[in-house]
Amino acid sequence: MSPAEPKRRSSPRGARPVRAASPLPPRKRAEKSEARRQAIVAAALAEFCARGFAATRLDDVARRAEVAKGTIYLHFRDKEALFREIVGTMLVPLVAVLETPPPDIPIRQTLERFVDLFVREIYATERRKVLRLVMTEGPRFPELAEFYYRNVVERAIAAMRALLRRAQARGELVDDTLVRFPQLIVAPGMVAIIWSGLFDRFEPLDVAAMMRAHIGVLFKGCAP
Repeated sequence: MSPAEPKRRSSPRGARPVRAASPLPPRKRAEKSEARRQAIVAAALAEFCARGFAATRLDDVARRAEVAKGTIYLHFRDKEALFREIVGTMLVPLVAVLETPPPDIPIRQTLERFVDLFVREIYATERRKVLRLVMTEGPRFPELAEFYYRNVVERAIAAMRALLRRAQARGELVDDTLVRFPQLIVAPGMVAIIWSGLFDRFEPLDVAAMMRAHIGVLFKGCAP
């Protein structure tokens, strides 16, 4: 006799066959990947600010972002790449706004708009933490400071200087003081960033009012 064939198991009556999960469409996969990337960047900023750049480990970032550590390496090579991504996505687009100002607007009005932009898009957002991070970690990590300078500071100063130079040519400034030292325009913003980290809980600053007052002081000496 030939050996009996094994009996096939029959599915329980009424049970539906189990189907393999269908893969996500390319668009959904891209959206999910981008959401993970953004979560990693946000977690990195939070960890850098809480622990400092040197003390932060990618394990800490992964834990906060609720992803596997290996997922970070799918998007970023190392901590330095994460820092560059933070600067590139959070601050560089604002520099582009400075580089394309509206034409034919008096320089004082343009600078007051700059104050509004700084307060609304930097001081009142997570971007303030990026500036403070550069101030605290830049001296120990000069390559990060240089990246920030090349991609943000140098471009912003050049854009501001071009604005001021055109204003001087229109007769809105009596000399080239602000053209030579555009850092004077942004100085109170830097003071505000430092103040917010050290003393804001004792004496909060009205940053917009302080920066407008500073513009008023500058124009008493520089405007005709």
